[in-house]
Amino acid sequence: MEITVECQKRAEGSKPRALRREGLIPASLYGHKGTESIMLTVKAKTLEQLLKKAGVNSTVVDLNIPDLSWRGKTLLREVQIHPVKRWAYHVSFFALAAQESVEVEVPVHFVGEAPGVKMEGGVLDVVLTELEVKCAPGSIPDAIEVDISGLHLKDILYVSELVLPAGITVLGDPGRTVASVVQSRVSAEAEAIIEEAVAESGSATA
Repeated sequence: MEITVECQKRAEGSKPRALRREGLIPASLYGHKGTESIMLTVKAKTLEQLLKKAGVNSTVVDLNIPDLSWRGKTLLREVQIHPVKRWAYHVSFFALAAQESVEVEVPVHFVGEAPGVKMEGGVLDVVLTELEVKCAPGSIPDAIEVDISGLHLKDILYVSELVLPAGITVLGDPGRTVASVVQSRVSAEAEAIIEEAVAESGSATA
């Protein structure tokens, strides 16, 4: 997902509290040609709309800064939230153009039907809902699709078994569980009742 946002260069010496009274939120852009961060402002309403659609470290933002004649693709890298009032008081963007690769978090989308769920009475136990990946800035996927159509009851799918798009590397422990098919609680209880009944029947016969 890509979103366009317009920012303005922050006036030198401006105070955050005064900016917020004007409906502006302090922001910064870093990673641009290896320079120090550029101080910006973004309209509070614009930021509010952005945060409804975007995820930190996972959404590409087409950032436009007219008074600096700069426009480029960035990542929404950090959002600082007021601990009590719960509104954003600072946001950071990371320029992608000069980067060979970036590390981002992308959601996991499960596709297909697991036989262990459909026919064997199990339930899908999802462990990971997002993955941190490394890739080129132009290859950031909207999501990692995970095919569960081969999972039977008690099967476990690990990170190392995922089929990834070309150029995408998952970071972290490859031995982590992504999802598994486990016996449902109802099925387990029913099985226990049946086993108990069989045992009692055997005792009575003896």
